[in-house]
Amino acid sequence: MFFYPREYLENVTKISLDFLEKNNIKGLILDIDNTLINFDKEILVGAKEWSDKLKQSGIKICILSNTNKVEKVEKVAKKLDLPYIYFAKKPFKKRIFKSKGIIKFRREKHCCCRRSNIYRCNWW
Repeated sequence: MFFYPREYLENVTKISLDFLEKNNIKGLILDIDNTLINFDKEILVGAKEWSDKLKQSGIKICILSNTNKVEKVEKVAKKLDLPYIYFAKKPFKKRIFKSKGIIKFRREKHCCCRRSNIYRCNWW
């Protein structure tokens, strides 16, 4: 399974509700490094407000990270109030499909966000 970006954005907080609705995207699977946190391991400015707004609008979000440092992922997940999977071993499918189950996708289109690239995935 290969993912190719269809959109390039400055950062993940630039993914608007309008963009998600226009593209019929019901959920996001997010990476941590260079997506939700910067090189200095600081959460992006506005990320909490952005994720809260999307969740309130019915967009489902899950963190899927390759890091084996559970503390790192858990810290971000708690601050953003998001479910997470760490040590995901991407691009192997097993944990990607597990994240899909965590946010309970049912034949819906969703996308993965990594380094502010949007990958459209149809996993069914």
